[in-house]
Amino acid sequence: MSLKLQKPQGKGAKFILAPPARINILHGSVRSGKTISSIIKWIHLIKNQATAECLMVGKTERTLIRNIINPMLEMLPPSVISLNAGKGELILYGKRVYLVGANDERSESKIRGVSLQFSYVDEGTIIPESFMKMLQTRLSEPGAQLYITTNPDSPYHWMKQELIDAADLIKANVWHFTLDDNPYLDPEYVEALKREFAGLWYQRYIEGLWVLAEGVVYPMWDEAKHVRPVPPGDLENIIVSVDYGVTNPSVFLMGGIHKPTGNVHVIKELYHDSSQSGQLTDRQLGDLMTGFVDKRVRYITVDPSATSFIAELRSRGYSVREAVNDVIPGIQQVSKLLSSETLFIDPSCTNTIREFGAYVWDENAQKRGEDKPKKVNDHCSDTLRYMCQEFAQLNRSEISRPSPGMAHVPRGIRSSRSRRPGPAGF
Repeated sequence: MSLKLQKPQGKGAKFILAPPARINILHGSVRSGKTISSIIKWIHLIKNQATAECLMVGKTERTLIRNIINPMLEMLPPSVISLNAGKGELILYGKRVYLVGANDERSESKIRGVSLQFSYVDEGTIIPESFMKMLQTRLSEPGAQLYITTNPDSPYHWMKQELIDAADLIKANVWHFTLDDNPYLDPEYVEALKREFAGLWYQRYIEGLWVLAEGVVYPMWDEAKHVRPVPPGDLENIIVSVDYGVTNPSVFLMGGIHKPTGNVHVIKELYHDSSQSGQLTDRQLGDLMTGFVDKRVRYITVDPSATSFIAELRSRGYSVREAVNDVIPGIQQVSKLLSSETLFIDPSCTNTIREFGAYVWDENAQKRGEDKPKKVNDHCSDTLRYMCQEFAQLNRSEISRPSPGMAHVPRGIRSSRSRRPGPAGF
């Protein structure tokens, strides 16, 4: 349903009509109506009250445009809204709104010296704390207001402890949303969404709870369900993912999409532990790759920090892409596939199977408000993340196209430039 046809009801409508505070936070489950409600409130605020500088913030300008600006462009006529992405500006009802990406601790320098009346922050928990603290100091105009939308994170996250839990003390307005607060969602979609998440991600993204990441990273893993050979039928879009180690193990995984079902199958594993079998040069690892791949492989995706090994593979004519190495989104993607029983591991991949029971969250990082798995028993897990992120990133219709002129390995996998993070190279 088009956003411009949706009129907030229930909690969303109450939020829009409620008197604002200096700090206003909307948090809770995914698809719960937080974003559309906050957008409508923001539009009315700019239209009717903005008289000084205003700012919108996202992890990057690109994600801000995708998540927030594009829905606004859909909702409003071109006569009242226009985007100048090159200048990082949105013109809304004749008022200029600055757009800023805050992807690291250095981002706070972007807003030093500015005086703001209104600010909107998308996905607040992934914005650096230093930026958010600076932003609060910049909201210095009379009647200044800050709006933050976010999904839950660790209960130790600074935003939970210093803003949400301290709402009464700092006189902030805090609104908690659940899936039931969005009446426009199709019931079948809601049930499908619930089936796709389990454990930590179910509690955070479906129930909207701020809970610890503790215990095993993939509690939904069930060897009886998820370990199986490929059933009859062709595999398509076969790729190889690589976690590169010098003193740590190096792992190659081969996987593809089962054409009749659309399920992801990991079909082959190479695990070289240098502490047991001796350290290998890039050339020697390249020789192992030559024996590992076959003519079905479309390309190889490699840990982006492995620059020397990427160069070695490209020198042999392989098409190599830098893996998307964002840990938490990768874990979420693997969790989603496991929960929906659309990811399967061949019984021959013994090290990958073993790691599922040993890949655990770092309790010390949790106390700092960070979601991080321990850096042990994670080499196959990292390699699997890279693969699942590839299948999530690439458009099925694009990666299913035949690749004319593709010859046999080792030189037959065509060389191409790396890309990060979108699809390319065909």
